[in-house]
Amino acid sequence: MLSIDIENCRVIKVSGNECPKGEKYAAQEIENPMRILTSAVFAEGLNLKMVPVRTDKPIPKSKTMEAMGEVKKIRLKSPVKSGSVIVENFLGLGVKLLSTRNVS
Repeated sequence: MLSIDIENCRVIKVSGNECPKGEKYAAQEIENPMRILTSAVFAEGLNLKMVPVRTDKPIPKSKTMEAMGEVKKIRLKSPVKSGSVIVENFLGLGVKLLSTRNVS
């Protein structure tokens, strides 16, 4: 069982992890949780009304609501292939927003 000692919102000790990745994961989950964002953007004039998208890297969990607000503003009007970059520098975080499905 993973055990974490926290002081002033900072991890000071992690124990019970079976590999070094467990310690790194536990500290990040407490201090700065990150998530891959998955959602869908609106399509206009394409064969789907919504196009599934995701970020290529995790973003701070605290940015999720802001990210969803930006996703709601996007309108695709041109065909895209799975893996196409929809937004190059999403929220200025250095992550890409990618299409996860071919849409014509």
